[in-house]
Amino acid sequence: MATVALVGTLDTKGAEYAWLRDRLREHGCEVVLVDVGVLAPPGGAPDADVPADIVARAAGHDLAALRAAGDRGAAVAAMAEGAAEVIGEMHRTGVLHAVLAAAGSGGSAIAAQAMRALPIGVPKVLVSTMAGGDVAPYVDSSDLTLMYSVVDIAGINSVSRRVLGNAVAAVAGMAAEHEKAGADGDGRKVVAATMFGVTTPAVEAARARLTELGYEVLVFHATGAGGRAVEKLAADGMLDGVLDLTTTELADELVGGVLSAGPDRLTAAGAAGVPQVVAPGALDMVNFGPEATVPARFANRRLLVHNPTVTLMRTTPDEMRTLGEELGRKIAESAGPAEIFWPLRGVSAVDIADGPFEDATADAAALAAVRGTGVRLHELDAHINDPAFAVAMADRLHTLITTTEESGASR
Repeated sequence: MATVALVGTLDTKGAEYAWLRDRLREHGCEVVLVDVGVLAPPGGAPDADVPADIVARAAGHDLAALRAAGDRGAAVAAMAEGAAEVIGEMHRTGVLHAVLAAAGSGGSAIAAQAMRALPIGVPKVLVSTMAGGDVAPYVDSSDLTLMYSVVDIAGINSVSRRVLGNAVAAVAGMAAEHEKAGADGDGRKVVAATMFGVTTPAVEAARARLTELGYEVLVFHATGAGGRAVEKLAADGMLDGVLDLTTTELADELVGGVLSAGPDRLTAAGAAGVPQVVAPGALDMVNFGPEATVPARFANRRLLVHNPTVTLMRTTPDEMRTLGEELGRKIAESAGPAEIFWPLRGVSAVDIADGPFEDATADAAALAAVRGTGVRLHELDAHINDPAFAVAMADRLHTLITTTEESGASR
């Protein structure tokens, strides 16, 4: 029987969670009710299987102290941290097949953090009053499923009964399938590859070579969310290797573009010891929206209108030097095998001879900085989109993965 964790604030939504619990049981699910409310539940609220004091304690907090402090923001943060620990432990011990929550803003923040802590593939459904707006803070790089509640989570009525009923049916089906499926996959090792429009030929060539070598290749668009997804998969232990050919998100983080993946980009695989080969794909550019949205401070910079909704800005020698240092440092700090491949004839489709972003001085500054970090570096007399460059990266990653496997360090 599939087990669903119900994560909710029983101090304000006890009746709604009792209804959700009963419907899940009707669908044949075991239910673990986790109370993430700070205040004492009112009379008539269902008894939690994991009370709020246990949730708070899981994050190193005392529930009574949280109540006495009267700081709602701090309390929500503490309970979110505790919920993530409780739900994570349930998953690690194999007694969790899905998570369901229904909430307003505070409850959504708590439940979403707990859901995001779970690996991709574990069903996660959040019915939220916040789902009609910007949902990026709730979803981030997870596979969390959001449903808009339409009405507030305040009683069971003709509308909420249908919305919440659909959520219950969905998560019950997901949980049953997840329990039945067990470990997914066809036995092939899994490699993540990062791609941008200006590095597509390289990634396609590398993917073909890795597929020929027997790998399953997952391609991620390096638009911020794509980079964060790669980091999460690596941290969750779901990757056997990373072909990080397109590291453009580092430039957006440094300069202030719209496609940053955050400061932790290019760290998870290294921390987990996952073999990786990395290239400076599209480090020559910072991404913005339509040309009119480019900040005024960049008015004198070299811009390229990629399409009506995307404007590219060439990185300067100083910026490229900093990016080279960051690239080299992060790879040098990796716990597993990690190497950099550098294309001496350009790092993107527009960084070519006589191309709009050709800048040998800038590219050389980045390369010199990488050399200075002492990382294992392969300099190839090729453009990044030359098939030979991509195949060389793929072959080297295969060697690193094979060597790691033979040493007994594979996932």
